[in-house]
Amino acid sequence: MAGAEQASGSNGAAIASAGTATKKMAPTGMELMDQLLSEPSANYRELKYGDVIEGLIMQVDRDEILVDIGSKSEGVIPSKELSTLTDEERDELEIGDQVLIFVVQAENQDGHAVLSIDKARQEKSWRRLQQIYEATDVIEAEVSNYNKGGLLVNLDGVRGFVPASQVTEIRGGDDSSKQADMARLVGNKLSLKIIEINRHRNRLILSERQAVQERRDAMKERLIQEIHEGEVRRGRVASIADFGAFVDIGGADGLVHLSELSWSRIKHPSEVLKVGDEVDVYVLSINANEKKIALSIKRTQREPWSQVADKYEVGQLIRGTITQLANFGAFARIEDGVEGLVHVSELADDRITHPRQLVREGDTLPLRIIRIDPQRRRIGLSLRRALDDDEARAEFDAFLEQAIAEGRDIPIGDFEPPREEPEGDPDAAPTENAPPIEATAEVAAPEPVEEPSAADEDS
Repeated sequence: MAGAEQASGSNGAAIASAGTATKKMAPTGMELMDQLLSEPSANYRELKYGDVIEGLIMQVDRDEILVDIGSKSEGVIPSKELSTLTDEERDELEIGDQVLIFVVQAENQDGHAVLSIDKARQEKSWRRLQQIYEATDVIEAEVSNYNKGGLLVNLDGVRGFVPASQVTEIRGGDDSSKQADMARLVGNKLSLKIIEINRHRNRLILSERQAVQERRDAMKERLIQEIHEGEVRRGRVASIADFGAFVDIGGADGLVHLSELSWSRIKHPSEVLKVGDEVDVYVLSINANEKKIALSIKRTQREPWSQVADKYEVGQLIRGTITQLANFGAFARIEDGVEGLVHVSELADDRITHPRQLVREGDTLPLRIIRIDPQRRRIGLSLRRALDDDEARAEFDAFLEQAIAEGRDIPIGDFEPPREEPEGDPDAAPTENAPPIEATAEVAAPEPVEEPSAADEDS
């Protein structure tokens, strides 16, 4: 028939365009033979190792499965090449089902092709994994086992390896803690990113850390479009660094700088936070280009200095904790976010050269407020003026006793009450124990002091 249509050529097309019909000529014997030979079903498939083709199940036995693959004889799938099938999947195989198979041997001694479902699955998986790798997509896989270096996963017959360094939930430390973390992850599903694939070396390396980071980057980009400066959001402390804390506010982290953690003076975020804490954060700024979010915890709380004028007054006796020492005095915290200065001259009646002679950071002392300036956020404090109160004096004495017990070198004499002068005539003769005055000693008369002249006064 194909020959007849070709024989008609352009004339047939011209006739058809003219609106007339032509009869189809019956094929000759030679044409029919050519047609039969040209049919795909008349050709036997030539097989070679590595071919992945579909076949039709013809027979299912306990030890093997016979499959029609269009060859001169059926192919055989030995039971050892069905290991990736579960018992349920093997029970579901029926005559007439189509299966994907891998050609292990084109022909064995019995004339049958040796086939494998396991290797077909692997090959199909390798091809799919290659596409995923090229598309930089993220996949999910269940952790099947682990070894010294990392986790093992199974991806439809292909074994993948996830190095321990590429898993976020594996902590640092000694080998025993790493092994414990990896054992805990067996059976869990992880989101993974393919970072290396080599079919010929049967090598597949994946990273959970990169997959998590990409997911967080995508969530952060979406979050940046949604949030606005000035919002208050609930978040969870994800990690802590020397310079601040990172808080997860819905799949993306924002940075709370050290200066924005608390109204109080702190040296490290761990003083007020720990990983996992739930906190409210204020959105300070959003940098869409750099994908950075600046947050604040202290701005979700009332500013302490706004209440100072109502809570404190000059002359009030309070207790303060020394937070920092300087040459000119010591800073003391009287509540979170409110600090005052005890000038070095207000530490003791007698002169001391540096506050560390008396106090250390962390000491709690009775203090008296001597000045308040809420506008400039300054409070002046005094230790020596607080000691005129009996309770404050008793508290300070206990402090001194403890400080001495700790081995501090404190000038105690500066804080002892003044001694009373002995009663008696100051002009009385010396006692017997007094050193004798030598009779030959001469006392020099004081030199006369000249009065200033008028001219000197005018000058």
